Amino acid sequence: MLAGVPDSLLSSFCAQAEDVFGGDKHFIVANEGNAVALAAGHHLATNRIAAVYMQNSGLGNTINPLASLTDPLVYKIPVLMIIGWRGEPGKRDEPQHIKQGLITENQLKILGIPYCHLNPSSDLGQQLNFAFENLNKLSSPVAILVSSGTFHDFKLGENQSSCSYEMTREEAINFCIDRANEADLFVSTTGKASRELYEARNIKSQGLRDFLTVGSMGHASSIALGIALSVGAGRKVYCLDGDGAALMHLGAMPIIGSASPVNFIHILLNNGSHESVGGQPTVGYKTNFIDIAIASGYRHATSVVSKKELEEALVAAKNNLGPTFIEIMLRGGSRKDLARPSSTPLENKIAFMAQVQSV
Repeated sequence: MLAGVPDSLLSSFCAQAEDVFGGDKHFIVANEGNAVALAAGHHLATNRIAAVYMQNSGLGNTINPLASLTDPLVYKIPVLMIIGWRGEPGKRDEPQHIKQGLITENQLKILGIPYCHLNPSSDLGQQLNFAFENLNKLSSPVAILVSSGTFHDFKLGENQSSCSYEMTREEAINFCIDRANEADLFVSTTGKASRELYEARNIKSQGLRDFLTVGSMGHASSIALGIALSVGAGRKVYCLDGDGAALMHLGAMPIIGSASPVNFIHILLNNGSHESVGGQPTVGYKTNFIDIAIASGYRHATSVVSKKELEEALVAAKNNLGPTFIEIMLRGGSRKDLARPSSTPLENKIAFMAQVQSV
């Protein structure tokens, strides 16, 4: 069994796994802790070792099950961990990966997890021998840290189920910001959604004004909640969320519903995939987010598939008391020339806080 959360560094590995194993032995899960628990359950039922894969930023989601479930001091369960090493020291990477890259080895050492390093010049057989010798000897987790460029390119076909939808994510983002008021605030989830929002503002000469969540996958809605509860009920706060991100920490939604911020507009950009890291499928298209939102306490929730329906939903959201949930069903894909923000996270924070204070 193989389970994990897709990562751009491991995108070819993930695509090959999906192509070979599909839904029988390969599971793309909501967060990395889920993957460890799934692997533990597989071992308990079969006495066999499962593998989990993740970006090193996802190690934080695994610490609880690694320390309190699979650890030799608890249940002593072997798990093979395949970890994409973003922010590896000595290699240039995005700012949200720098700290994580520096502390990755120390995290594994603190957890007592033996690890080896796989890079383009490594002897794969030697590294696998190290991993399985330790898995069999210790009967506890072992990790393989993977450098960028290690795997040959391999791509899945497009997510065909998305092709019939009218809008792309970028079109939906532009549509939403064009219909917001000048004083409204936007928080966007990590990945290409933030890059597209940043570029849209540049094209419109609107400057740096939104909070671009460049890391912290799954937490954009909670960040937006904290803002909405703090700026006053008369100012709308929009959260541009993704289906993969929302699924990763779905428990945020009942908290939003319980806090009941009247100025909160939660927009789910649902393209049914982890499109920012290779297009691997999520269960976004199979999940009834509207029922979840209503059950979580949102006052209004709707799903739209066209610009006409989105226009109506945005008008209603501006006039209604929130929290409001709008799911936009999207086709996949993004522009090849999509730029990355030239501003630093600190510059983004300062600009956003100035925008908050501008009213």
